[in-house]
Amino acid sequence: MTELVVRRLLIDLQTPFGRNWCGGDAFSTAFFNALSMSFPFGEQFFIDAVRDAAATLPPALQEQYRTEVRGFVGQEATHRRIHSLFNSHLERQGLVDRWTERASRRMTLMEGADPRHALAVTAATEHFTAMFAEWLLAHPEVLEGAEPRLRTMWLWHSAEELEHKSVAFDIYKAAEGSDAWRTRWFRRVTLMFLGDLMRQTVDNLRHEGQLWKWATWKSAARILLGRDGLLRGNWRAWRSYFRADFHPAQQDSTLAQRWLQDNRAHYTPVGATAAAQ
Repeated sequence: MTELVVRRLLIDLQTPFGRNWCGGDAFSTAFFNALSMSFPFGEQFFIDAVRDAAATLPPALQEQYRTEVRGFVGQEATHRRIHSLFNSHLERQGLVDRWTERASRRMTLMEGADPRHALAVTAATEHFTAMFAEWLLAHPEVLEGAEPRLRTMWLWHSAEELEHKSVAFDIYKAAEGSDAWRTRWFRRVTLMFLGDLMRQTVDNLRHEGQLWKWATWKSAARILLGRDGLLRGNWRAWRSYFRADFHPAQQDSTLAQRWLQDNRAHYTPVGATAAAQ
């Protein structure tokens, strides 16, 4: 079991940033902006799902996972706060977050349902974020030319996503969630997550007047569909989730550990309880 450290990121997110903050690349800027829009609602959903499901475990298992859950909640609450600050600048730039409204409507369908369903959605989405995190840490050139504070923000977030990638999955298994529902929700999350991500990215590009430019879609093809691109490069990792013996710990976290080790000047450890408030 990995001991999860809650960290305060030492960057300035009060000062506004440029519209094409990601090295002047319209597609990558719109893409990362879309991802960030999903985080405040999504991170709170994950926190609630893990807490609610953990509360249903027998007392001995609740105690076993108490530290892991506390660390997960602390890290996700910190991500939610950081991306809320980032998103406030996007709002002032005139970008409209339509992803959160769609996700909120869907999640109301889970009210009153077995808490393991929300947890299965969380575990599935956490696998997506872990795949993206490892890919970004392996290809930091995607953030080449980005504002240094924002580059740090995305790489820090990626490192922590890899660090806590097993928590929701472990709680789901401890709650005796079935593999059938785990993989069923992963298929659904695949469609919903990628669909929402691309819709919001297109909305962002349209707002910025960049949607129909050749350079935009040349960049999209390189980042998403290149040989080592986000989608092609993660095909095997995506398929691995359907294996009966799958566990998130099978995914290598070396890059995350290395980044956290090499970038201690960018954060300071804090108490998990304080960060989660």
